[in-house]
Formats: sequence, structure tokens, C-alpha cells
Amino acid sequence: MTTSKDLASIEKVDLREVWPNEAQDFTPWLAEHLSEFGDVLGLELELQQREAPVGGYSLDILAYDVENDKPVVIENQLGSTDHTHLGQLLTYAAGFDANVAIWIAKEFRDEHREALDLLNHRTGEDMQFFGLEVELWKIDDSRPAVNFKLVATPNEWHKQTVSNARAAVSERGERYQAFFQNLAETLREEHNITNVRTGNRHLSMRHQQGVNYAAAFGRGQKLRVEVHINNRDRGWNKNLFDKLLEYKESIESELGESLKWDRLDDKRRSRIFVEQDDLIDGDEETLEELQNRTVEKLLDFKRVFGPRLNELIR
Repeated sequence: MTTSKDLASIEKVDLREVWPNEAQDFTPWLAEHLSEFGDVLGLELELQQREAPVGGYSLDILAYDVENDKPVVIENQLGSTDHTHLGQLLTYAAGFDANVAIWIAKEFRDEHREALDLLNHRTGEDMQFFGLEVELWKIDDSRPAVNFKLVATPNEWHKQTVSNARAAVSERGERYQAFFQNLAETLREEHNITNVRTGNRHLSMRHQQGVNYAAAFGRGQKLRVEVHINNRDRGWNKNLFDKLLEYKESIESELGESLKWDRLDDKRRSRIFVEQDDLIDGDEETLEELQNRTVEKLLDFKRVFGPRLNELIR
């Protein structure tokens, strides 16, 4: 029987005991653990770049919201929030045409939490601001454990995101994850493609910084295979898309099918893709067939777009 004398002691740990330097320790750790606070926010985040430049400044972390197809800016600090970091967060959100801005700090001052609440109230559904406090705790002599506390969220976030079965991995989510794990193994083992990254609902094969071949389950019950152009330079993205568009007829002829050419003039990124039905709930034979078709399309995209991309990106 456990008695009061047997109870452990919970102790808060100073952040700088684990991350002595913000830029050299804390930011790299966050970049490698996007899923830990992404789960708190209900976002599947993929790292794009650390210390991403905007004019004469550098954003701590540039990420990508995979499911919602949106760029994400992340600003972090080991101390209490201040006006400087609030200004930087807004500058980076504008510079990267982001739809999500995340501010992570040891402690949020009331005025800065209220500022994020105001921004969420005034900017509408196309822009979301999150505030997260980070804590470290240990029990007796255990290793410190991290905890993220939400202090600011978009107005409708709790209704629309938390309630949408994000708190736990659903059976359907497990099927998505298994699908892409199998896809990645096939590409690595049978086709010797090693630059493959997977998430719960997507897979990407890097061509070069800012350009990937990808497969993703999106909204509308569709599985999309695409060339995704998302360099930090919006003009560069649009210029590359326009140059590829000049090859439209020959590209579609070599692939043997029509593609959707989505320049996304109101966004930083552009994409070229083909869609097929989302059959993730099918039987084993159906899933195997879907996986084989997806591998074939990814390899076809790499074969047809690759030489042209190499020629255009110099």
C-alpha cells in the first residue's frame, strides 16, 4: 500500500538548465520536435527551414501545415514575451505569406496574450495566431519532461479543431500512417530512393530546397500526387511554375494524362498535380493497388519533371 511518505515530489526545472542558449539549443530542439507541440495545436507540421531570412532578420523556424497546405512561422524565446518578438512574429508572417503564426515562450505577459487574441479576432479565418508557454518538470530525480500550455488560440479553434478527433489517433489515421510508411519502404528498398520523408497524411521526395515530389491525402476524399514548389522566395516560385508551364504539352504527353496546374497567385507556393480517389478505407487488395499506382505516379513525376527542373534551376 502506498502511503504519503512514498509520494514523489514534482519540481519545475529552469529552461536554461536544458537549453542554455536560445538560438543554439532551444530553437534546434523545437525544430526536431515539431510534432510535440503540433499535436497540442492539432497541426501536422513539417520543417522547412531554420533561421529563414526575411530582409535583414531571421525567423527561428519556418514550417508547413501539411493537412491544410499552409506555411507556418514559429518564433521562440526562453524568457518572457516582449514587444520585439511580437513585432518580429508579425513581420515574419507577412514576409512568408503565412497562414499560421506560433509564438513559444517561457511566460506570456498579459498584454501580449491579449494582442494575439485581438489579432485572432480581427484577422479572420485565413490567419491563425497561437501562443504557447513551455515548461519543464521532473519527478524526484527523473529526467525533465516538457509541457506546452496553450495561452492564445484562434476564436473557433477549440470548436473546429480539438473536437475533430485530434486528441487521439483514430483507426483511419493509423491507416493513413501505415499507407505512407509502406510507400516509403517501397521507394527506398525497391527503387533506391532515400530522400523520402513521411507524415501522418503525406509523403515527400526532395528534388532540391523548396521543390518536392509529394503524395498527400487532402480534403475532398482525394489522394494528390504533385510537384510542390515552396521556396521562401515567392517570385522564384512563380517564375519556376511559369517556366514549367511552357512545357505543359510535352510534360502531359510524356505522363500520358492531364495535370492540374495551380499557380496559387494569392499564395507563396505553387503546385502541379493529379488526383485520384481516396480509397484508404478499402480492403488490403485495394490499398495495395492504390499504393502501387501512387509509387508509379511519383516515379513518373520524377522522371518527367526532374530533367526540366535541373535545367531550369541553376
